[in-house]
Amino acid sequence: MKEEILKLKEEAILEISSIQNLQDLNEKRVKFLGKKGALTALLRGMAELSKEERPIIGTLVNEAKEEIEKAITEKENILQEKEIQEKLNRERLDITIPSTKIRRGSKHPMNLIIEELEDFFVSMGYDVVSGPELETDEYCFERLNIPKGHPARDMQDSFYIDAEHLLRTQTSAVQARAMMKNEDKTPIRIICPGKVYRRDDDATHSHQFGQVEGLVIDENISLADLKGTLELFVKHMLGENSKLRFRPSYFPFTEPSYEIDVSCFKCNGKGCNLCKQTGWIEILGSGMVHPNVLKQNGYDPDKYSGFAFGTGLDRLAMFKFGIPDIRLLYTNDIRFLNQFDRF
Repeated sequence: MKEEILKLKEEAILEISSIQNLQDLNEKRVKFLGKKGALTALLRGMAELSKEERPIIGTLVNEAKEEIEKAITEKENILQEKEIQEKLNRERLDITIPSTKIRRGSKHPMNLIIEELEDFFVSMGYDVVSGPELETDEYCFERLNIPKGHPARDMQDSFYIDAEHLLRTQTSAVQARAMMKNEDKTPIRIICPGKVYRRDDDATHSHQFGQVEGLVIDENISLADLKGTLELFVKHMLGENSKLRFRPSYFPFTEPSYEIDVSCFKCNGKGCNLCKQTGWIEILGSGMVHPNVLKQNGYDPDKYSGFAFGTGLDRLAMFKFGIPDIRLLYTNDIRFLNQFDRF
């Protein structure tokens, strides 16, 4: 049996030395050292040996096993190193080859506007609040002092889903939800950017467009607070030389109400085709929160006052970036979008 062990060891080491890949090496490991391998078969034959022979043969088997395992480990290390070198040679990059031009993406002008105005108002202590685009008639109209049958509903051609649900026509609905959610009726300072929907579709209007509205409620809020806030906002978004003009207007949810014009950024107020020779461009609506709106949403109008304002994100983007047609914002034309990669 001693001769069989020595012969098996020599055979194993010889076969292992000629192996060229890891898969064949693993097969040899199973052949000689596996549960059904040649060395295991020799160990089973030790039961027929005498007590004196067993320790001698056992020692020889262990030595043979150790030498075979050592040969396998050394060969494995050599083959792994060889495999790594072959992979490196196969996947080597030639860094001297000229690179292809990588097309850099850009943020959409609407995203640029939203991020800029959010950063501005957050720096002033406002919270950014969102709400559902599918709204109820209650929050979209009734809680904003526009009851059923009110003439102001004719000003907005709405997309109704059923008698009580519609795609929101303004983000003012989010303001009503914020007031109702504030159970302690503490002061509020929020902006509500988002999508709104109306039946419009021409060069300056779209059936879906972006809008941002702001709401401040606190004690002793006055028109001067509204005026100062809007001046800072417009100068930040459209330039320090921008001037504002307040024109009396009507909105059901504010009293008094104002349309805000900004000096034409194209002609600096001198008059051009963009501003129709007036020197002014309408940019947003605003006003002091109507006492009925405060009362309907749980605030005491004798204690609290507030102001609200709203402007179209699309319109703001058109003014800021000089975009002539609102529909360009929704065509995803790469030639148009590439112009904004510098912002």
